[in-house]
Amino acid sequence: MKSAILLSVLVITCSFFPTNLFSKPSLEQVSEFLRNRIEAAGVPPKLSVGEEEIFASVMLPRFYENRIFTPAWSSEKGPLPQADELVKAIQDADKEGLQASDYHLSKIESTLSEVKENQKKKKELNPRRLVDLDLLLTDAFLIYGSHLLSGRVNPETIDAEWFANRREANLAEILQNALDANDIAWTLQSLLPPQVGYKRLRQELARYKMIASQSGWQTIAEGPKLQKGDKNQRVVQLRNRLKASGGMTARNAENDSLFDEQLENDVIRFQKQYGLDADGVVGVATLNALNVSVQERISQIMINMERWRWLPQELGNRHIIVNIANFELGVIEEGKPVLTMRVIVGRNYRRTPVFSDKMTYLVLSPRWHVPQNIAVQDILPMIKRDSLYLAKQNMKVFAGWGTDAKEISPKTIDWTKVTAENFKYRFRQEPGPNNALGDIKFMFPNQFNVYLHDTPSRELFKKAARGFSSGCIRIEKPMELAEYVMHGDPNWNRAKIEAAIKKRIEQAVRLPEPIAVHLLYWTAWVSEDGTLNFREDIYARDKPLLEALQEEPSGS
Repeated sequence: MKSAILLSVLVITCSFFPTNLFSKPSLEQVSEFLRNRIEAAGVPPKLSVGEEEIFASVMLPRFYENRIFTPAWSSEKGPLPQADELVKAIQDADKEGLQASDYHLSKIESTLSEVKENQKKKKELNPRRLVDLDLLLTDAFLIYGSHLLSGRVNPETIDAEWFANRREANLAEILQNALDANDIAWTLQSLLPPQVGYKRLRQELARYKMIASQSGWQTIAEGPKLQKGDKNQRVVQLRNRLKASGGMTARNAENDSLFDEQLENDVIRFQKQYGLDADGVVGVATLNALNVSVQERISQIMINMERWRWLPQELGNRHIIVNIANFELGVIEEGKPVLTMRVIVGRNYRRTPVFSDKMTYLVLSPRWHVPQNIAVQDILPMIKRDSLYLAKQNMKVFAGWGTDAKEISPKTIDWTKVTAENFKYRFRQEPGPNNALGDIKFMFPNQFNVYLHDTPSRELFKKAARGFSSGCIRIEKPMELAEYVMHGDPNWNRAKIEAAIKKRIEQAVRLPEPIAVHLLYWTAWVSEDGTLNFREDIYARDKPLLEALQEEPSGS
């Protein structure tokens, strides 16, 4: 009787405290714990390890389902070398402008250390801790990989005028391939933007962090403008500031307080680097740029590295880039700039959007179909001030749209009674020297009705800051760009383009080959000669992105 009771107690005890918990676990036992953990997470899944939330709550279960819940980062002997390799890769996340703490680094390190310590002391491995470690490592790879591939932040959640063509990939499959090939670090590196522009910013991030570790740079005291011939202590501060960021060509200790010609050249180079009027004089704008802290510049570099991660994998063998913040267009071929020009972009209240598309045709001697908002907000007030405004601008008035539109004589309309509320007209400016689109417009059809075009207002290109348009992009060298994009079509050369324009008849011409156009917004980038450039954040887009980068990661 006593033996039967004892046997029953042993059976009951074993049912509540499985012996395999305290023995060397098999892969099957760890898999069972892993499966139970994931299946108990519910729908949608909510997984955590202690207080650490598992963010890839959709992708991670799929990864393990494909493996039939076999652990990815350990064997019967304990953690695999790939676990250490991933830890090292996460520790380097700051080199990409990201935070290692976003990828469970501390929790992974402590759990891995605990498991390894038990191994060293020849203690039994706890399968639950191996499951914790597996979940943390897999989630870290999937989330970090996702951030390297397409950015930590979805730009469309913080900026309504930003439409990114972010790269996509099956990260669960990529992780499995990385495990099979035993190459975690290389796989993560392969997810980074392939373009040299990202790599250059990455190098500058490391350099600026080194500057920050050496106490950065001191500010220059407020005071009157500094220029060649001045001699005072603020000139010494200026020299020290330029030297700290690598902006001094040389230094003569005997004349540190003298603003000489060499220092003037260094200031000019700094001003060009920051998009300022390059006059060699340290006025208010230049002083403000000099006194921005190294930490703020580091943040600016990180922000623009993130923007690189929002771009497509391939920009195109030939492509056009407009950097809105720099007011510049560049034509890139085989990775090298072949044509650059100044541009005019949207005013702050009519901001040029960010997106990528393909230019497919251009229009010679274009008519300008005035957008409704511009007609009401800009042109209607001009008509009320000058009854001959429409005639002077070679504009016609229509009622209705499309083929049903009827031309109306502006003299028959009492413009004093027309308001934004009852406005029912459409304006069209005919080809000619006053046409707002100039002689050519370059079309890459898109939902924003934004395009590149010529302009009769050439004087605006002389200004350093060129935010004057209503959203479209006015370009400095329309004929050169037309000649470039039509290269390859024997029916069109510069002479034929000019002859067609002189006819003042609108004509659409298809490009011999479409060319990718990327409207971008970079406030920090490295130019071809290795110069790190910074620009003013004209649309105040940097701060919301920095705040988003500093937020806690969210689930996916």
